[in-house]
Amino acid sequence: MKTIRILVLGVAALLAAVLPGALLASSTSMVSGLDILRTWNLVVLGDLNSTSEVEGKTWVSGDLTGSSSNYQISSSVDSSDGVPGLTVVGDVTGSTKNLNNGSGAVVGGNVESGFNLNGSTQTVLVGGTISNTNVNSNVVESGLSATDPAYIQNLTQQASLIETSTQGLTYSLSQMEATSTVSITGTSATFTAVANSDGVAVFNIDAATLDGITEISFNTNGADTVIVNVSGTSITLDQNFLGNASGLGESVIWNFYEATDLTVKTGWYGSILAPYAAATTYNFIEGSAVFASLNQYGEMHVGTYSGSWDPAPTDTTSSSTTSSSGGTAVPEPGMVGLFALGLAALVLLRRRRARVA
Repeated sequence: MKTIRILVLGVAALLAAVLPGALLASSTSMVSGLDILRTWNLVVLGDLNSTSEVEGKTWVSGDLTGSSSNYQISSSVDSSDGVPGLTVVGDVTGSTKNLNNGSGAVVGGNVESGFNLNGSTQTVLVGGTISNTNVNSNVVESGLSATDPAYIQNLTQQASLIETSTQGLTYSLSQMEATSTVSITGTSATFTAVANSDGVAVFNIDAATLDGITEISFNTNGADTVIVNVSGTSITLDQNFLGNASGLGESVIWNFYEATDLTVKTGWYGSILAPYAAATTYNFIEGSAVFASLNQYGEMHVGTYSGSWDPAPTDTTSSSTTSSSGGTAVPEPGMVGLFALGLAALVLLRRRRARVA
């Protein structure tokens, strides 16, 4: 026990030196750029209305509402990295939300819906009040905004960085030179990736062309990352994938850089970057996804983006947005570890205090 205490205090001392708040790191050590897709299975920059489930981790910058929904339902997702299975900057309302596999949650506002805490011991931190939650052996703390002003400040700071970073990233990717072409026969399309010297393949296609396709075959050809830039503001995805498309989300990013309205009707393979889109999803998405807002009726499956490539900073003065992946400095990949370390240290401290009490 003494060793644990020393370890916790040592980590806390380290965090005190580099982190301004009790929960999240400063903007220089928060998650940005493609690390956002690597960290979270689902990111919603505004409100999430869900009646479905997310296999991996979820970030919501606005409010979470809707009937009963499930978070981190996959046992394959690492729960020891310090990043909660669910983070909501605003309020959690509607029917009871289910947290699974020791995922835990961080909420900036109030939890009116309540949580079902399933699986191993979880830590739930709430800025405001929490209702309808059976604590049992879990660690649940509320009212943190009143006791720690930095609590909500750091959540909103990370939310702001995620928004500007994903908006800058979508612009940056849209400016990349195409290396590959789509072969279309009738209503069937074959995407055969040709990577550049960085191991990145780029396709450019417009929404009207994509809309005329009913079947997609995809060959990543060993590329580390495949970018499919899709122009157009209103897009409906109802294509079917042929062959074994499983795993495309780990390397393929569908970049809907102009979309303001996006509907996903069929099972979709590949990560989706659509930070301006009010989205509605049915069936499932296998991969990471970023939306401006979301009505979720379909599942989010793991197979989150895991490519090793990161874009170089790009001048986005011609764009209306800037971000850490386009115009400002990008935190090093190790910053994700620091972000996780901050959360892990806080969890350890909260659990120890609960045991002592």
